Amino acid sequence: MYASTGHKCLELAFAMSLLCWADCFPQDDLAAIFLVLFFLYLRIVLHWKHPHKALKNLTYFVQHKIYGDKEWTNSEHCQGIRLLECDLSQETSDPREWYYARVRSLSSEGFSSWVLSHRFYPQWETNFSPPQIKVTVTGRIISVQLRPPRTPLRGHRGSRIQVTKLQKLTFRIYLIHNDIEEEVYETDSCSKELVIEGLRPKTTYCLQAVSVTPRSGRKSLRSPSTCISTH
Repeated sequence: MYASTGHKCLELAFAMSLLCWADCFPQDDLAAIFLVLFFLYLRIVLHWKHPHKALKNLTYFVQHKIYGDKEWTNSEHCQGIRLLECDLSQETSDPREWYYARVRSLSSEGFSSWVLSHRFYPQWETNFSPPQIKVTVTGRIISVQLRPPRTPLRGHRGSRIQVTKLQKLTFRIYLIHNDIEEEVYETDSCSKELVIEGLRPKTTYCLQAVSVTPRSGRKSLRSPSTCISTH
């Protein structure tokens, strides 16, 4: 079985991905909207909320555009919604582009003003999970098979797209014995296997993995430890 991050790790990574919190209108304006963008594994989610005294029974409308374009596009699944979030992952999936998003509310008094997000570049701003690892041992040799993280984006056949199809990653593998890091290995995302040789016999080693984006230097959380003993 591959070792993967647990639910708590995902929650922590999601919390750490908070990038922008903007007070966009005066507090006494009932149409005031607070915006926040979350980036996780190339899942781009726009969240918003009103002050406590805002009008109830509001609906919301979201648009997005590529930086430099003049025209805004309605976000298909986020028109007249009551949810306080909109998933823009598919609409902002081009890895070459910068984007903007905006939202406004509709009440019995009419539309509020648009509230604009900061300009964002999903490739640089997203957080990734570590690769999944599967380890086997032969004598004093440990083989580590690596499976890159996947995005929420889906290809033409409906399967989820690997992050490495959209962005270059490197993987760091930490070899740990008696709670001490003995070695750190690094491999690019094209490599599916890492072979570690020359280990001590009848010794238990634990391994952890991290994803790194070379351009930004962002690192994922470490994967849970996977332990194995040499022969």
